[in-house]
Amino acid sequence: MSKYSLGLDFGTESGRALLVDVSDGREVASAVFPYPAGVIDEKLPGTDIRIDPDWALQNPNDYLAVLRTAVPQVLKQAGVNADDIIGIGVDFTACTVLPVTQDGTPLCNLPEWKNNPHAWVKLWKHHAAQPEADRINALARERGEWWLPYYGGKISSEWLLSKTLQMLDEAPEVFDAAHKIVEAGDWLVFQMTGVETRNACAAGYKGLYQGAYPSNDFLVALDPRLNHFNETKIAGKVLPPGVFAGALTEQAAPWMGLNAGTAVAVATIDAHAAVPGCGVTEGGRMVLILGTSTCHMVMDAEKQLVPGISGVVQDGILPGLFGYEGGQAGVGDIFEWFVENGVPREYHAQAEQRGMSVYALLEQAAAKLQVGESGLLALDWWNGNRSVLTDANLSGLLIGMTLGTRTPDIFRALIEATAFGTQIIVETFEQNGVVVNELVACGGLAARNKLLLQIYADVTGRAFKVAESAQTSALGAALFGAVAAGSKSGGFDDIHAAAKKMARLQDIVYTPNAKNHATYQKLVAEYKLLHDYFGRGENDVMKRLREMKHAVLP
Repeated sequence: MSKYSLGLDFGTESGRALLVDVSDGREVASAVFPYPAGVIDEKLPGTDIRIDPDWALQNPNDYLAVLRTAVPQVLKQAGVNADDIIGIGVDFTACTVLPVTQDGTPLCNLPEWKNNPHAWVKLWKHHAAQPEADRINALARERGEWWLPYYGGKISSEWLLSKTLQMLDEAPEVFDAAHKIVEAGDWLVFQMTGVETRNACAAGYKGLYQGAYPSNDFLVALDPRLNHFNETKIAGKVLPPGVFAGALTEQAAPWMGLNAGTAVAVATIDAHAAVPGCGVTEGGRMVLILGTSTCHMVMDAEKQLVPGISGVVQDGILPGLFGYEGGQAGVGDIFEWFVENGVPREYHAQAEQRGMSVYALLEQAAAKLQVGESGLLALDWWNGNRSVLTDANLSGLLIGMTLGTRTPDIFRALIEATAFGTQIIVETFEQNGVVVNELVACGGLAARNKLLLQIYADVTGRAFKVAESAQTSALGAALFGAVAAGSKSGGFDDIHAAAKKMARLQDIVYTPNAKNHATYQKLVAEYKLLHDYFGRGENDVMKRLREMKHAVLP
């Protein structure tokens, strides 16, 4: 009788359940449940309370709805009995945090707090805490804090301490009411098991945990109200991915139609779960999760301090190795913005007539262009820059347009810009001693956009391999669920054994074109000039424009 593991993958717009056969990694069934509230960035649900610019919130009840809806769907699709489910793994966007009471109730579920935006989940792409991030960075540099170089010398507005400090600045009453401030992935595991854990992945990359959090002396110097913050608001045992967190409770099991006592793994970040989901368990192989944003992850046996990266964390991705993370805050989101706001109606009509997506139509047209033919160059900062500048206040740029510029020209230039951003990240790793021998792509864009993968290969001069699974984060979570169950229950005792059995790559390889690579190096050089000119303080026009925008908004 086959045994199965469940991977629960919580993304930006929806949650996914993936049922996997642990014997061979066969993906038996999957179901996606769109969050009813989606990304809350205009008004609080059920109110006329407007959300300020750069905010991004979510409703935690949507996450529980995924458990109640998607999991029973996959069991029904597969005709699998609950007795054959041995483990559950959870991956989640991060840093996605919420304030809760002592029993784990989200403050936004309480009548007295539901109208306060700070009582809701702050999604990973909530960027309104940039002033707080600037304060944290300035103080850490002034004091020479030992942990700052672990994060490339600058922490992000997306991370836990920045978001917490914004809450403290703007809604101290919410901060005081919160018993804990927790990552959404850890909160969900708590709801399922009744056991409170902190996953080492999110704690390390987003919570500044490096065996210890920043000292209480630093926190008090930052704001006296943060006194004992580590021992109160974020206290909890930090555990690595794949470790058994607890068993599914009698209360939670009926939500999903599963058995109480089913093993649940410690949560991890969605992008990081994709690394074993691609079958990568060793150093030197960089995994790119290409989606709305892109995460770049690679492991190494040695610790190197790399400027501008999102972090280096021991055991942060997999046990026994240092995990390195870089990233681009906008990739697929940029293409979506362009299709929704910059593509003429005629393209939409033509795509509909041909029975294809607008993206596929644009890809066909852009693929006919030679490298450099558009005369365009872009900076891929529509959602700020995560690596290596770590500045959410930067914005996009498109240069070289003429009256002859056409829609496919712009679409290709935007793809190329994201490839140039990746090249900067790869070069930065290599220049600082981190080995990058191979690139492996996964995620929605890797599955859909062949032109993008070829451009990335041509720009970087490296062959790109592609994960076999189109759901690598969910698959990685399922691998961790199988490890949490252990071999005695039909699972595995370590992630290496699980990945060897359950994950693999496609046969297809995108090989760089030498001629295109040579031409792209000229464009990369121009990209670097713009990158440093607008991104390193020589011309802060992007930030001045943002200030003007905020000054006139109600």
